[in-house]
Amino acid sequence: MSKSRHGGTLSGSSVGAPLSLLYLGMRLSSTDIYACQALGYLGIQPPGRWTGSDEISDATGVARPYLVRVLATLSAVGIVSSKKGVGGGYALSRQPEEITLRDVLRAIDGPVAPLSCISLNWHKPCAVEERCHARNAVWKRVRNALLAALAEVTVADLAADFAQRIDYSLCLDHLLSPNVEQRHINRYQNE
Repeated sequence: MSKSRHGGTLSGSSVGAPLSLLYLGMRLSSTDIYACQALGYLGIQPPGRWTGSDEISDATGVARPYLVRVLATLSAVGIVSSKKGVGGGYALSRQPEEITLRDVLRAIDGPVAPLSCISLNWHKPCAVEERCHARNAVWKRVRNALLAALAEVTVADLAADFAQRIDYSLCLDHLLSPNVEQRHINRYQNE
């Protein structure tokens, strides 16, 4: 198990995904895992080094066509930079310590909040939101705790894990299937 410099578990949690216990009500995707792998590898590169997609793919085990799509998404929001041509490739746009897991998951998945009525960036008002006890007593607290935890882990932490040969692809075996929710509903309807 690896600890971030802030004490949060990066991997080896009970379900095997980075910070998965804190990702309440939401699911990490394979794209999230691949992004963390790629960023971990880019995070161990010397500043100013452009790294080709073939090299990143070989180092992380992420199929190159999928990796290129992940990197394009991260590039579109300024987490990585890309340079075409000979001597080109990908590099972090900022120092590894300045890019948080919150930035990464927002880039890949969009809103981190479990409900749009509490989202900071994708807020959709609800007619009863100010009177809603669950929203104000629970969901806003969940959002705040989740955002705080994700902000504590940086690409520098992912790079430290990569340097220690912690392979996030092992987390792929522990991702919750979308069918889990339906099976859960069916189980309680049949009781």
